[in-house]
Amino acid sequence: MAQSQSRSVSPHPVGADNSLAERFHATRALTEALVEPLSDSDATIQSMEDASPAKWHLAHTTWFWETFLLRDHRSDYALHDERWAFLFNSYYEAEGDRIGRFSRGMLSRPTLDEVLDWRAHVTDVMASMLDDPALTPLIELGIAHEQQHQELLLTDIKHALFQNPLGPAMWDAQLPRAQARERGWTGHPGGIGAIGHEGAGEDASFAFDCESPRHRVLLEPFALADTLVTNAEWDAFIADGGYENAALWLSDGWAWVQDNRVGAPLYWRDADKGAEHFTLAGWQPRDPHAPVTHISYFEADAFASWACAQWDKARLPTEFEWEAVARGQHAEEAPAHEPDEGNQLDAAGPPQPVGSDGLFGDCWQFTRSAYLPFPRFQPAAGAVGEYNGKFMSGQFVLKGASCATPRGHSRASYRNFFYPHQRWQFTGLRLAKDI
Repeated sequence: MAQSQSRSVSPHPVGADNSLAERFHATRALTEALVEPLSDSDATIQSMEDASPAKWHLAHTTWFWETFLLRDHRSDYALHDERWAFLFNSYYEAEGDRIGRFSRGMLSRPTLDEVLDWRAHVTDVMASMLDDPALTPLIELGIAHEQQHQELLLTDIKHALFQNPLGPAMWDAQLPRAQARERGWTGHPGGIGAIGHEGAGEDASFAFDCESPRHRVLLEPFALADTLVTNAEWDAFIADGGYENAALWLSDGWAWVQDNRVGAPLYWRDADKGAEHFTLAGWQPRDPHAPVTHISYFEADAFASWACAQWDKARLPTEFEWEAVARGQHAEEAPAHEPDEGNQLDAAGPPQPVGSDGLFGDCWQFTRSAYLPFPRFQPAAGAVGEYNGKFMSGQFVLKGASCATPRGHSRASYRNFFYPHQRWQFTGLRLAKDI
């Protein structure tokens, strides 16, 4: 699975301490490095409406820069191709009509090489705008937006390759094995907690609008598990009839299980070779000690209901409990995992959760908190105000970061969100309990 031509790129994004220009160019380069193993055909396919083709991710992130930076803030700029805005707008109503979401996989043209040429053009022109202080907030948003699409690019192509009976690998690699870890609990005394991004002062770090404003919440005493739920623990849930016991499931969740005949996490199978799961390195033996991933909120909630009797009244944490512990353990600006642990995103090989003592970097962790606005929340002005606020309905908050999240993209206040049935992302769970 290789392209007809290779490209010279810098595969590693740099952290928040680097200059804005360095972070912009490194982010753009990483996106392109991630598609190096893909052919034009690989990059064009779309497996479901929730996912987008890799080529579309390359183009949409470029459309973002061209639309909100070059078109709107450089009077002499002419669009690379006026027709492409219709193809690569995602959900911005203020930007007009767009192609249907599930039709993105029908875009055989423009070709992958044409999209990459467009990316190079936009990146070159953007270079002259990176030192304008007035544009810094919008450039920061653009970098964060592209980092989100780097993770989506990988999870979307994983789902697409999974549809192929051949089980093709994006990378030919041997995945690392996880170490067995004994579960401990970090206690929190409760009280008044400060939640959300500070968002004040000249040195304030970037955050999405949905992470603000900072506000107070009342926390009852609780404890948060030091480790994520593992594949072996999920096997025990299955063996105990977890997917067959309606009493464990929310009503909507039980209907989802029945309608879709769900009996295990996504990408699991029991084959002649034993327990396996599908990865970006193809079918691999399922590591019992690795964190379970690719589960829905429905599954996470059912497991927590089952674990309530197994593990001293365990339950899903709230997003506020998770954040309160994260703020006490980790720096606000960086994930807990260091790059040499091998489970943070780079272009050298497939990301895969391996388990660690940190809260960030293995998988996004479901909370039982609905994705709703914080007190005094106001969406950003203009079209970019559609980025988060209009999705605050029917979704649940996930915290942390996954093995496919770019370095420097996670923080304690980060709020990821998905609908309760979705599970194609690297989603898992960490339990909490009352004390």
